[in-house]
Amino acid sequence: MAEPILVVDHIVKRFETPEGVLTAVDDVSFTVAPGEFVAVIGPSGCGKSTLFNVIGGLLDGYEGRVSVSGETISGPHAAVGMIFQEESTFPWRNVIDNVAFPLEIAGMAKAERIEKARHFVDLVGLNGFERSYPSELSGGMRQRVSMARTLASEPKILLMDEPFAALDEQTRLLLGDKVLQIQQDLKQTTLLITHNLTEAVQLSDRILVMTYRPGRMKRMVDIKLPRPRSSEIVGSDAFGHYVAQIWNDLREEATKGLKDDESRRARTSRA
Repeated sequence: MAEPILVVDHIVKRFETPEGVLTAVDDVSFTVAPGEFVAVIGPSGCGKSTLFNVIGGLLDGYEGRVSVSGETISGPHAAVGMIFQEESTFPWRNVIDNVAFPLEIAGMAKAERIEKARHFVDLVGLNGFERSYPSELSGGMRQRVSMARTLASEPKILLMDEPFAALDEQTRLLLGDKVLQIQQDLKQTTLLITHNLTEAVQLSDRILVMTYRPGRMKRMVDIKLPRPRSSEIVGSDAFGHYVAQIWNDLREEATKGLKDDESRRARTSRA
């Protein structure tokens, strides 16, 4: 086994709230090998995004340790690239200039950065749209621009926080094919935060299932589906078995979340 590129070691993150101290993530530990694709899935409120922000260096004040290639992460790091659900393209820049932006900030010469940006635009399947502006693109295409821009920095680890949540199911599946192709071509270590079971099984080597609040690791599921993969595998019996297996875990945790929400609403109405 290769040495892990990412180590998440006994992470605990708490927040002060009007109702008291809230433990969002509680003693979560796992490792990710170079080139591996790991999804984190759980019910709403289980701390998925909190964990993502800790790993990405956007949150401090937590217990435990996150390291990349043996180096402890204590803030935003060049080795970690992040893609979010929210729209993040620059509307005043065309596709090629959006993708080249981090290279420009890094001081790369214009000719070199444009050439490199073209490579990543082609990689995400947007060749022919280099001079288009975000307003001229679909939501799925804009997310591919964001992906190309992040990949242009050549991060060791790519973190994606529900990047396709706002898209319809068909577009999600097709973008999943593109993610799989990119991940295979670059051997890109990837961590995906999602609530979509199909997406998680389609893309991942392993899936970390989290409990409802406080977010703990309930189970790590190995996805032993052959690679290279495409969305065609979604209709297979083996794929359906994994989805059903993970849903059984999630249903139990989601039920706890619903009961907690109902109890909170009842307390609020009485007050």
